[in-house]
Parts: sequence; structure tokens; C-alpha cells
Amino acid sequence: MSSRLIGVGVGPGDPELVTVKGVDALRAADVVVVPVMAASDGTDGGERGRAEATVLHYVPEDKVVRVVFALNERTDRARREAAWDAAGERVAGLLRAHGSVAFATIGDPNVYSTFTYLAQTITELVPGAVVETVPGITAMQDLAARSGAVLTEGTEPLTLVPVTAGSQVLKEALAGPGTVVAYKFGRQAAEVAEALRETGRIGDAVWGSALGLPEESVRPAAEWDGEPLPYLSTLIAPPRRDGGRGGKL
Repeated sequence: MSSRLIGVGVGPGDPELVTVKGVDALRAADVVVVPVMAASDGTDGGERGRAEATVLHYVPEDKVVRVVFALNERTDRARREAAWDAAGERVAGLLRAHGSVAFATIGDPNVYSTFTYLAQTITELVPGAVVETVPGITAMQDLAARSGAVLTEGTEPLTLVPVTAGSQVLKEALAGPGTVVAYKFGRQAAEVAEALRETGRIGDAVWGSALGLPEESVRPAAEWDGEPLPYLSTLIAPPRRDGGRGGKL
């Protein structure tokens, strides 16, 4: 049988948001891999991430394999790539030994996910391996549900921006039409707030972090008082709407 790697989106943190298909894929796999952050020396830092915590609601701990990825390495490219190579080799070994491996990723495996890079590596290391994905609920969908923000109406476009690409990219998106969603902006919250003010969007914008977890925070962007936000914070900035029903259909 061919080796099979399946990326399973497990949502932003609330275990109840994993789809039935996602749960079935996790339980059917021989091994479930979860990504963990590397410590300063490159070894497993010991912290339990969102993906692992969610997975453990559905599969036994002895089926879960923690694999170190340099998720917190932003400056040393060579060190980061070495960590990626090591992680790829580890997962390739699991595929050869077991045949069926599920990789759990927060959100969706095709939206800014660690799985994308892993899948590319596996196709090179394990020729003939079948790579599949199971979609997951994204942070913007969960934040919209928890805050009451409407992501799109009628013909409005939706723009998703990772602020790690720079605040200028966000400013350009906010100056355009439709709803803008920003990911990974916690470290640049002050710049994001200023961009919202400059473009007249702060009044209806909402941001959230740790969605579905005990430390969850969901609130209007206009109420931000300058305190630090978690790195994995999500912003929804809707356009100004006239309030008419069906006007944009």
C-alpha cells in the first residue's frame, strides 16, 4: 500500500469545532503528528500547543507523536531550514514505518499552515506518497461567529493578510473595498490600530485571540488600551455598510 499523509484542520482551539470528517481521519490514521515549538537548543520545548490539545480530545496520547518544528525561529534562516529538514525526515520515517500518518494543524491545512511545507518535503522524501487534506474551521470564521461580525455581504470581496508580511500590506488592503482579515498581528498591534484609524475602519473592527480557550479574548478594536496582544491574534475589519437588506445581492 502507498504511504498516506493527511493534513487535518482541527480549528482554532475549540475541540467542538473539529469536523466529523476530521475526527474520523485522526482516528483512522496509524499515527497522529502534532507540531511543537523548538526550545532555544532546538529540542522539544515541552509546551503543549493548540493542535495537540485539540487532538487529545479524540485520540489516545500513545498514538500522538510530537515533532519539533522551528515555528518560533524568525531570524536564522539556516537554522530554521535545518529544523524543517529534520522534521520532514522524522515524518517520512513514520510514514515508512506505519503507512498512514495524520498531521494535525490549527485552522485549515491550506491556509497559512505548517502542513503545506511538510507536504512538499514528503513528496520528495517518500516518492509515491499520497497527500490529502481535510478542511478545518479557520480563526476568521470562529471570530466572526463569536463576535457577530459579518465577513461578507453580496458582492463584497474578502482580503486575508498576514501582518508578518508588513504593516504596509495591511494598510493597502484596508484602503480597498470589502472586509479585511488580518492574522498574526499581535506583535504589531499598535501599527494595526493606527492603520485602522487612518482608514476609518476602527469603529466596526473586532479582534480576538485564544478563541475557544479559557483565556479567550474577543473585543472591539477601538477599545484596545495599548497592552500587548498574543502573536496569533485575528482581526476582522468590515467595510462601511448602508444597512439596507439585500442591496448588494
